[in-house]
Amino acid sequence: MTNIILLCLLGLVTAGTLAVFAYSIGASVFLICGTLALVPLTICVLTLMWIDRWEPEPKTALAFGFCWGAGMAVIAALVVGSWVQPLLMAGNVSADPSMVGAVIQAPLVEELCKGAGVLLLFFLRRRTFDGPIDGVVYAGIIAAGFAFTENILYFGQALDQSNGAAGGLVGIFLMRGLMSPFAHVMFTGALGACVGYAARHGGTALVLGAWVVGLIPAMLLHGLWNGMTFVGGNFFIMYGALQMPIFVLFLVGIILLRRSEARLTRRRLGDYVPSGWFSQQEVPMLATGAGRRRALSWARTFGGGSTMKEFIRVATRLAFTRNRLLVDAAGRPGSAGARRFAEAQAQELALLHKSTAARSELLGRHAAAVWHAQHPLNN
Repeated sequence: MTNIILLCLLGLVTAGTLAVFAYSIGASVFLICGTLALVPLTICVLTLMWIDRWEPEPKTALAFGFCWGAGMAVIAALVVGSWVQPLLMAGNVSADPSMVGAVIQAPLVEELCKGAGVLLLFFLRRRTFDGPIDGVVYAGIIAAGFAFTENILYFGQALDQSNGAAGGLVGIFLMRGLMSPFAHVMFTGALGACVGYAARHGGTALVLGAWVVGLIPAMLLHGLWNGMTFVGGNFFIMYGALQMPIFVLFLVGIILLRRSEARLTRRRLGDYVPSGWFSQQEVPMLATGAGRRRALSWARTFGGGSTMKEFIRVATRLAFTRNRLLVDAAGRPGSAGARRFAEAQAQELALLHKSTAARSELLGRHAAAVWHAQHPLNN
């Protein structure tokens, strides 16, 4: 209930933020720029959903992250940034204010504000915050929300500076909307991966430390991207030589992390084979991409596709719950940790019973389909 209330409050903050920006730049300009900003947002969200396919996060948590990025983080960045830039300029009055703002202030303030949302989601959703992929997805959806609102402002500014001519708007749309839609996602995603890794291998103290450490690559990547516009030479050469390799490394990292999640799922589900909760044949069916595809194709032949999806979802959640139990047991938790350990044990048992129920329903559906196929006259 608390999470729903917070989501509603963040939704109101986001709606209020967008309403204020619509008033400041004009309703017609806002609609044009907002429509254009939906393009990179859609690209990012669809990509994050693809990344999140193995063990999907709750939709309410993703909505919370988006609203934090599009509303609260934007407001916080504007307020905190107005305090930080004078402090940065006080140390070097001869520095270019626009360069200081873009290369130092923006990475520092914006990554702190977006990163605060990642940390908040960890505390609110620690039961489903299980690893680096979760961290990347949560951080990515926050960053996508932030970029959406920021893009509206940038597009509106370009339209204003060109006195309504489309040329300036098209140029910045190509650069921000099509050439670099994943920029913010990659910046904050580096932080999210660090937090997710710590969430898988330790407790709150490790997560807080990882959050601080993760801010470093997030800020550096952000500053590097913004700094490209102040470096002499051809922007497109810099883009191809620097940003494209970073994007490729990010993509390779995501693929490797997804494979790691599959291996962990297979390992942890294998733990239940000796006790009979799962059979030896079910583990690769539930814990490999090829096995899942074959299982879904088979289940759909007798109308059990949705049940098989639920079986896969529950089994994956069970694998990550067991992994968290093993980490907590190895860490010798104190009183608070012991309470979380007991809650995880109860969740594990509930998931085991859910998986058993899903299996029974699948086998029942299959048996009924076979019987009807063998007795067509009785149909």
